[in-house]
Amino acid sequence: MSLPPLVDCATLAAHLADPAWRVFDCRHQLADPAAGERDYLAGHLPGARFLHLDRDLSGPLTGTNGRHPLPDPRRLAATLAAAGVTLDCRVVAYDDAGGAFASRLWWLLRWLGHDEVAVLDGGIQAWRSAGGTLETRVPPALDAAAASAPDPVLRAGVVDAGTLAAELEACTCCLIDARSPDRFRGENETLDPVGGHIPGARNRFFRDNLDSDGRFRPAAELRREFLALLAGVASTDAVLYCGSGVTACHNLLAMEIAGLQGARLYAGSWSEWCSDPARPIARQTV
Repeated sequence: MSLPPLVDCATLAAHLADPAWRVFDCRHQLADPAAGERDYLAGHLPGARFLHLDRDLSGPLTGTNGRHPLPDPRRLAATLAAAGVTLDCRVVAYDDAGGAFASRLWWLLRWLGHDEVAVLDGGIQAWRSAGGTLETRVPPALDAAAASAPDPVLRAGVVDAGTLAAELEACTCCLIDARSPDRFRGENETLDPVGGHIPGARNRFFRDNLDSDGRFRPAAELRREFLALLAGVASTDAVLYCGSGVTACHNLLAMEIAGLQGARLYAGSWSEWCSDPARPIARQTV
C-alpha cells in the first residue's frame, strides 16, 4: 500500500522503529536560517535527521536563479542516500510551520522519482500534543558503502521562466501564486527587491490550506477551492510558484491531497522572475 501524502502522528509513531521508514526535520526560518538546526539539536522526533533548506534542499545562488534554486539532483540523491534513504523506504518530513518547508522535501523526492514520501500533518506541534517524545541524540553517520545512490531519473513537473512566459502568452496554463495577498499585490515586500506578481497569476495563499491547528483542511474542501481557482483548467495545466519555490510546494501538496495531480512548479518563482527587469510585472491596489 502506497504512502498517502499526509500521515498522522499515530501512524508515524507505529513505524518509528521500522528500518524501512526515515524521518526528516525540515524546520527553517527565512529571517534566521540557523534557527531550524538549532531547534533540531534542542529536540527532534526520535531518529529524525535534519535537512537544511539552504544547504541541502537548494542549489547555489547565481543572482538570477531565485533565492532557493533547485539542488543538483545527483547531489540531493547522494545526501538522501547518506541519510539512509533507499529506493524502497518510506520518508516522512515535518517542520513547525504547517508543512511550509516539509512540503519542499516532499516535492523534491517525488521530482527524483521517489513516491513513498509524506508530510507529518500538524508537524512537531501535533506530535507533542499527541504525547510524542523528543530526543537530542543525532543519529550516527552511515557507513560510506551504504550511502551509494543511483542516478536519479527526473520526472516532468518543472517549468523554467522561458517556458512559463510562452505558456502565459499562449494562455495555455493557469498560474497560481502561493504568497500572502499583500505580497501578491506588491505590498509589504521584504524578501525580494521588487514587489508584485507575474501577470496573469491567481493568488492562493498557502496558509489557506490549513486549519487553525496547523493541520491540512479536509480533502473535499481543498478540492472545491482549487477547482474554483482553476476555473475549468485541468490540474495538469497548472503552474505553481511563490517567492522562491518553497511554499508553492505546499499548494502542490494540497492539490495532491485534493486528488488534483500533475500540476507543475516554476522553481525560480518570483525571486527569479523579478531579477530580470525585462520581464513584466503586475501590481494591484485595494
